[in-house]
Amino acid sequence: MQKIVPFLWLDHQAEEAAKFYTSLFDKSKITGTTRFGEAGPGPRGSVMTASFRLEGQEFTALNGGPVFAFTPAVSFFVTCRTEAEADTLWRELSKGGKILMELARYPFSEKFGWLSDRYGVSWQINLAGPQKKITPFFMFVGQQHGKAEEAMKSWASKFENSAVAQVERYPEGMPEPAGTVMHGRFSLAGQEFMAMDSAREHAFTFTPAISFYVNCESQEEVDGFWEKLSAGGKKGQCGWLEDRYGVSWQVVPTVLPKLLADKDPARSKRVVEAMLKMTRLDIRTLQEAHGR
Repeated sequence: MQKIVPFLWLDHQAEEAAKFYTSLFDKSKITGTTRFGEAGPGPRGSVMTASFRLEGQEFTALNGGPVFAFTPAVSFFVTCRTEAEADTLWRELSKGGKILMELARYPFSEKFGWLSDRYGVSWQINLAGPQKKITPFFMFVGQQHGKAEEAMKSWASKFENSAVAQVERYPEGMPEPAGTVMHGRFSLAGQEFMAMDSAREHAFTFTPAISFYVNCESQEEVDGFWEKLSAGGKKGQCGWLEDRYGVSWQVVPTVLPKLLADKDPARSKRVVEAMLKMTRLDIRTLQEAHGR
């Protein structure tokens, strides 16, 4: 099981988006769906979440209503092996979307482009070969500008098997402040991530539209990540939190989806009702609600 899973908050298109994305990438499939029960808040029997895998990277999409909007502050960096792969992905992902940087040759890449797709999710397409992969990418702008390196080190200190692997800094004479992060690579729980600073004017920042779901095997893990990730940030409901950099996380025990998926609607409803009363999730209380 992937430790950290990007979680996409959509209005009502979770299943549609999952089908669209898995049609574009190799080694991809929808791995599961959950449906709303009697407790809602969506219509009973309708899709609540769709989980899917793209090139080995797991995702979950939620039908949460028109609450949050995606921004390019979090994007997904796609390394393509061939020019044909890059061109095809660009063509399909850009349909109904918005071009942020045209697909073209740049000083840093033979072929690169940045776009927001029809759902608002941002993608960076880069021709680099020989391995095709997808990497979550953070852009620190506005009040968060200049904090990319601090954030990478802070996050790496909270997860096992984690490290900052590479930091390239802006040199003197560029529009960006010298010394801030031009490109950073780091790993959390063995998973690769990227980050950069940008001092340019951007009308966006991090939002809960993309959060990072942390799978926890025990209450000790839940408690530890809850306190460490929320330090200096904001604690929310149902295991959600915003860290000191404005990035949203969900700290969730792995048993919760199993309890929510119970075919007995009364049991799953009790679990939902118990969860809605919580900030930090408590495994024993959830299990007791399920078994009553």
